[in-house]
Amino acid sequence: MNLYGLLQSLGIANPGGTGWLVVVFTFVVAWVTTYRFIPAVRSFALRVGWADEPNARRLNHEPLPNAGGLAIYAGVVAALILATFLRPIVLENVLAEVLTILLGGSMLVLVGFIDDQYGLPPYIRLLAQILASMLLIANGIHIQVTLGTPIDPLLSTLITLLWVVGITNAVNLMDGMDGLAGGISFITAMSLLAVSAQFESRAAATFLLAALGGAALGFLRHNFHPSHIIMGDAGAYFFGYVLAAASILGNLKVNTVFAIVPTALFLLLPVLDTTQVFVRRLMAGKNPLSTPGKDHLHHRLLALGLSQRHTALTLWVVTLASNLVAMRFQGMNIAVIFTTAIAIILLLSFTVWQRIRAVLEKA
Repeated sequence: MNLYGLLQSLGIANPGGTGWLVVVFTFVVAWVTTYRFIPAVRSFALRVGWADEPNARRLNHEPLPNAGGLAIYAGVVAALILATFLRPIVLENVLAEVLTILLGGSMLVLVGFIDDQYGLPPYIRLLAQILASMLLIANGIHIQVTLGTPIDPLLSTLITLLWVVGITNAVNLMDGMDGLAGGISFITAMSLLAVSAQFESRAAATFLLAALGGAALGFLRHNFHPSHIIMGDAGAYFFGYVLAAASILGNLKVNTVFAIVPTALFLLLPVLDTTQVFVRRLMAGKNPLSTPGKDHLHHRLLALGLSQRHTALTLWVVTLASNLVAMRFQGMNIAVIFTTAIAIILLLSFTVWQRIRAVLEKA
């Protein structure tokens, strides 16, 4: 089978063109840029004190730079800029969607970074997330409710707000252990990428997800346990927001209460973790948004005796399984699902091997 036949069997939109090469290029540039930029960010962060100090809630035992989100953001933006220069026609019709999501993501990176270094009240963070979500809605990126009622537009706005704000916070709440949020974001981005690549109408999502997946992989090279940098709220908000926005690009329609389930399966683990944390804290009479605690899924696995590495790998497997099921619900054939799974496993295995080898060489 030639290359065209292979791409065609995987359902790649327009396999005879060069668009898929630009997507690969975008992924690689984001991967390399983030990987190479993080050491400089880490060194500067340590000099100026951008670090999380050890405390009873955190797992680190020494100051840990928390500016990894800046490198992730830089990797995504650099990759998209170079992709635009390489093939401007490809992005011409989708540039507005890409720039809208990047603008909202930029706002949250700034808010998250300020919160990382100086602390912000929960209502300020929530307001920023709502404004970033409204930016999407104002530019036509939203979940379209089609129940046939007069309040469908209002429901569309409310459900979109709930989805984007919820996923943004869900990914952030998962960022409590080395390699966890980065690995989950990488797996989810690559799975959503495999779906969006089947449709030329979802080109904006395809390019964003390629850049996001590459940046996540480059970050994981420095973040898998033992980590020497974390993404902080800046990175977690950016991952969550872009994943939430990209997942509804392509005119997601909700005509029954269960219509959003196939999309939610891509982010099942963060959704479940956040839900159980919120319920438990509410039942205890605590504010779910401002009450920290060791009540997440990864804390429970650590309490059972699993190491940070084994906990991360376990939750990666759960995430991959839910994403493969989600791909099937989205109508992907077995060849696409199998190829995506193999690619994710190989790339993660290579990254983990690199990180472990680097640690052993320094020991």
